[in-house]
Amino acid sequence: MKKGDLLQVCLQNLFRHKARTILTVMGVVLGCCSVIIMLSMGIGMKQAQEQALSMMGDLTIIQVYSQGKGKKTSKITDRTMETIKAIPGVTAATPRLTADQLPVTVYAGKDRRYRCLYLSAAGIRADAAEQMGYRLLEGSWNTAGQDRVLVGQEFAFLFEDTKRPEGKNVKEFGEEPFFDVMKTPLILEAEGEGGKKLTWEVRPSGRLKEDFSKGMETSGGILFRLEDLQRMIDEYQRSSGKPADRKKGWNAAIVKADHIRHVAEIEGKIRKMGFSTSSMESIRRPMEQEARQKQMMFGCLGAVSLFVAALGITNTMIMSISERTKEIGVMKALGCQVHDVRRLFLLEAGAIGLTGGILGMAVSYLLSAVMNVAAISGMAGEMGGGELLWAGEAAAMPVSVIPWWLSLAAVLFSALTGLAAGYYPAKKAVAIPALEAIRHD
Repeated sequence: MKKGDLLQVCLQNLFRHKARTILTVMGVVLGCCSVIIMLSMGIGMKQAQEQALSMMGDLTIIQVYSQGKGKKTSKITDRTMETIKAIPGVTAATPRLTADQLPVTVYAGKDRRYRCLYLSAAGIRADAAEQMGYRLLEGSWNTAGQDRVLVGQEFAFLFEDTKRPEGKNVKEFGEEPFFDVMKTPLILEAEGEGGKKLTWEVRPSGRLKEDFSKGMETSGGILFRLEDLQRMIDEYQRSSGKPADRKKGWNAAIVKADHIRHVAEIEGKIRKMGFSTSSMESIRRPMEQEARQKQMMFGCLGAVSLFVAALGITNTMIMSISERTKEIGVMKALGCQVHDVRRLFLLEAGAIGLTGGILGMAVSYLLSAVMNVAAISGMAGEMGGGELLWAGEAAAMPVSVIPWWLSLAAVLFSALTGLAAGYYPAKKAVAIPALEAIRHD
């Protein structure tokens, strides 16, 4: 039998009992739709968790710390940084120096009118800031010159006006700051032992976007070149009668991985070098495992629906064989090959599965859109307009995400389910003797 004739007979048989065919296809639609929606909810949950974590900071950043106390402390040296950079999956790495031991007061404006009593300062290599994923709200990465710095997103709101009375001498977040931090030189002043004062002048070249995974300096502090901050600390230590410890190495470093999936492996190798690490991986991994478990549970529930649909296809094909026994006998008597009979029934079952899969995919996209719109509308109803704007990306997190591969896999799986469900009826049809089939009433 030619392929065209086989397809024509298949369509004729399916349209002969339209109601039965439609009901069977609807069973496949429900099964396919259940699989897609259930799995899409799991994918949406996983993406929402990762998006929520990414709003807290960069998921690929690893903080490295020295271990031990006193002389047994394992310092991070230039050689250590080269070893870390050589680890597969590491895109950037830099020492991180903090100025916790440097009591600095920051002044700005004419006659040092504006004052900041607390400074969160850190220093990294000048060429590493952009590679590490620091983002700028304004300005440029021009940190090549000495005493050029990057200020935090909210740094300007830490200043008080020394010429205004208490209670009116500060600005709240969101208000207009006292001065343009990008156009105003900053005077840093520290007092060493014996009352000796040290001053340094720095000029901001850019304003950082807040990212607490990299440090407080991205919010209310200053990011220095490593060399500049080290020089300031050395000068302060010498003024206090302490030897500079520039050659001893650093107590911390920042490492950036090229992908989230490499973070755990990189952390393990750094720990083997004798250092401790911290990252968002310790939070992300349990959340990912929980999302995967729920996704598997949802997928199994959807698979049950598709299995029930497969039973419906099997039942439909067996009933079709009972009604078409004489027709099968005539086909064999006219010289139709056994494999043609088998292919005919498999084609009918596969067509039901494929049609149901395609319709199920279309219905799934529609239901997914309705679910996402309802979820966002529900969130908007619970939160005020200002709060919704403040929530930003969190308000737009979809509860159902259908990637292209999921819909394609569901359609193919539905078609294969139809073929599998039609295997037994096709085998039964082939086994019917021609003469007995012709005599069948």
